[in-house]
Amino acid sequence: MYFLLAAAFAGLIFLAGTSRLSRGNYGLVKGTPEIKSISGLAFGPDGILLVGDSKSATVFAIDTEDAVSNAQAPAIEIKNIDQKIAALLGTEAQNITIQDIAVNPVSKNVYCAVQSGDGTPVLFKISGDKIEAVSTKGVMFSSLTLNGAPSEEAKDKRGNSLRVSAISDIGFAEGKVLVSGLSGQEFASTFRSIPFPFTDKQDQATLEIYHAAHGKYETLSPIRTFTTAEISGKKYLVASYTCTPLVLFPLDELKPGSHVKGRTVAEMGSGNSPIDMVTMKKGGESFLMMSNSSRPVFKVKYKSIETFQGSLTTPVEESFATAGVDFVSLPVTNVIQLDKLDDTRMVLLQRRSNGSLDLWTSSERYL
Repeated sequence: MYFLLAAAFAGLIFLAGTSRLSRGNYGLVKGTPEIKSISGLAFGPDGILLVGDSKSATVFAIDTEDAVSNAQAPAIEIKNIDQKIAALLGTEAQNITIQDIAVNPVSKNVYCAVQSGDGTPVLFKISGDKIEAVSTKGVMFSSLTLNGAPSEEAKDKRGNSLRVSAISDIGFAEGKVLVSGLSGQEFASTFRSIPFPFTDKQDQATLEIYHAAHGKYETLSPIRTFTTAEISGKKYLVASYTCTPLVLFPLDELKPGSHVKGRTVAEMGSGNSPIDMVTMKKGGESFLMMSNSSRPVFKVKYKSIETFQGSLTTPVEESFATAGVDFVSLPVTNVIQLDKLDDTRMVLLQRRSNGSLDLWTSSERYL
């Protein structure tokens, strides 16, 4: 089912059609983007929301018209947010799934991707304690279909769809949309760097890592979450995969058509999948913060990554063992999503011990 966001809280309205208008330098046109799924959210320049859609293997750029600067964003605290969103959709909390959140770095409003029980994706904007549906009817947008994505029929050895991982994470840095996921190539793990505004160009590199917890080199598993960072004066893609290896890829090596071997700098425990990672700062020091499916939030000092000169190339024998760069487990568990609000605060979606699903803002004491 094509994705069309609610224009009001009453429900979903399915519309189509596009009129050709231009907007600024971003190559946007007015119309209704046909979004079938939301695999990930990120923000580009000037409040442009980037939506990764694995089902259609397409990246959409949508003008949210939400670009008023807010340098002093208040903390967010919304309890039982799933119940509140479900009520707006006229259903129960068990019938929806929150797929991703992204903080608009300009307005500091939080955008939330929700999948309803029938698979229809819906987008919400959260400003303070106000939750409102976002309509994509008649918006300024552009889109780009990914080259070489897995076919809709492609499956792995376990019979799972490969297409759902066509886009595993999405970001924006230095004027480019960054997309991790799978392709239909022999070395399926892929990283794409796409100039924005969109053109026909999309640089694509295949990836390989040594996964110490599995004791082998891997090319078929996608990056689960990534960020970019400057380490020792060089720019890197910092990425993590299922079972939580932490891997560095030099950005200048991720060239079109290249096959790049990452440097595994940490094994952070098997039986876990990383969800989100962001870079935070305090007192002149930078930290990598990462939420996980089966672990607390991890904190890694970038100084520790800088001083670790080696690469993990031998198996980690014990189950759930760790190796490489040191990291700290914070006293924050069951974090389903997180994003950066500012240098010292994060917005977290957390399942509390009492079962409540809450959206809240961390303080700098976690750094």
